[in-house]
Amino acid sequence: MPDTTDIREFFIRNIRRGGIFLAIGGLGFVVDAVVYNLLVFGGGEGPLASAPLVAKTIAVIAGLVVTYLGNRLLTYRDRKVAVSWGQVLRYAVVNVLAIALQLACLGFSRYVLGLDSVVADNISGTLIGQALATGFRYIMYTLWVFPHSPSVDPITYIEEHHESPERAVPEHPADRDARD
Repeated sequence: MPDTTDIREFFIRNIRRGGIFLAIGGLGFVVDAVVYNLLVFGGGEGPLASAPLVAKTIAVIAGLVVTYLGNRLLTYRDRKVAVSWGQVLRYAVVNVLAIALQLACLGFSRYVLGLDSVVADNISGTLIGQALATGFRYIMYTLWVFPHSPSVDPITYIEEHHESPERAVPEHPADRDARD
């Protein structure tokens, strides 16, 4: 059983990482919202006014380019795993599923509830859809897309690197520096 120090460190680490993730996600959110509104509502009626799901897909992809770079360079900068085709494929899978969450929210609002105003689209597709997709992405990026090591399952990694309090011996800073 982990001690309270381990739990506290886990939460602090994830609050910091989560804050950076949310800031980068905020930038992606702005890109998503601006691109969508230009495509659907720009100039009164944008070039994709009759295709809001296509417009939302384009907007989400534009935001994803921004967030991938930010997450790779800032949020998960401590994860020294080299970019690989596997990582790109995992990123794509997670984001296809996240896009599906956002499109489902927009589609439900548009085609089930019959709401098609600027406010309804932005609440359903941009706010609600983005919130669900963001939570999903954070979990999946942390555990699967940007893992600590490409060959280690994150749960196994945590279990193997946890020392019980009776076995734990304080490490000298010089030993830690030599290992790193």
